[in-house]
Amino acid sequence: MSLPILITGGSQRLGLAIAQDLLSRDQPVIITYRRYKPAVDQLKQAGATVLEADFSTQAGISRAIDEIKRICSGLRGIIHNASDWAPETPDRDAGELMQDMMMVHTSAPYQLNLALKDLLIQNNGLTDIIHMTDFVQETGSQNHIAYSASKAALHNLTLSFARVFAPHVKVNSVAPSLVMFNDDDSEEYRAEALTKNLLGIVPGAQEAVKAVNYLLDADYVTGQTLHLNGGRNLK
Repeated sequence: MSLPILITGGSQRLGLAIAQDLLSRDQPVIITYRRYKPAVDQLKQAGATVLEADFSTQAGISRAIDEIKRICSGLRGIIHNASDWAPETPDRDAGELMQDMMMVHTSAPYQLNLALKDLLIQNNGLTDIIHMTDFVQETGSQNHIAYSASKAALHNLTLSFARVFAPHVKVNSVAPSLVMFNDDDSEEYRAEALTKNLLGIVPGAQEAVKAVNYLLDADYVTGQTLHLNGGRNLK
């Protein structure tokens, strides 16, 4: 039986779509989730192993590492998708916000990569780490400053771990801009969003699925970032 792929934040949006696609192709997956959603039960029924994990605290990260090591003896890959898109607001302490963003987007992937390296290199073939970063890692953001900084740090981890884990593990990033809407997004917001990239579309979660599958299948790609932004960087 194939070794599993660990997907953090696998119960919604891009993580859920990636998990569902892998399961449909008989690839075992382990997903983590921070808060229960009905998709957790759906993934379990489809064969996924599910773990509750809060990566905003050191205790939560450590517990997740221990549990992953307990339930599996090897990994085909890790997809770091867990995320918290929290903006700066007048009622949110700036120091706490930055700490939370760095814990979820930078410290958790950093610690998981180091702690689970032995599980990755036990595979006879190449294995993968994929960091889900963000378009704003290179542009910054007016309303999500801490978030953007933490995603830029995650991008830098891609470069470092690609060097450290070669030649056994390929380490790459996928950097989306807006690829899917929320159900409650207004028509005005949706129309404005379509003007922000050259292709004039918001393609949906399958665009991230295709990017992940490409990286998993590639034999000669490491330390790279796949940009999913429809040419937004050229607008």
